[in-house]
Amino acid sequence: KQWYQRRVAITAGGIVTGFRRGQRNQTVNNSLVKIEGVTTKADTEFYHGKRIAYIYRAQKSRKNRITKRETKLRVIWGKVRRSHGSSGVVRAAFKKNLPPKAIGATVRVMLYPSRV
Repeated sequence: KQWYQRRVAITAGGIVTGFRRGQRNQTVNNSLVKIEGVTTKADTEFYHGKRIAYIYRAQKSRKNRITKRETKLRVIWGKVRRSHGSSGVVRAAFKKNLPPKAIGATVRVMLYPSRV
């Protein structure tokens, strides 16, 4: 393919593994996300500051602000804050805390804003 026909990935996949927690208490405003292809603490530094989208389907449809169409899809936006542990998991803070049903669900890690 020509250089202008190649598709460029602007997202990476991830899975919400839970919330930041101690032995007895959990901090629900810090979510733990495992990003695919990231296995070390050094690999996570590229994703610091990147935006995350948790997309879910709601019961009632609502008009989309941009497209003006009825849709049941909703988004909770967040941001990668820092790494968590040494195995490539990151801590993310979302605008609204993620619901418990988000544990094990997929998220999209946007490859912007760039820090290069």
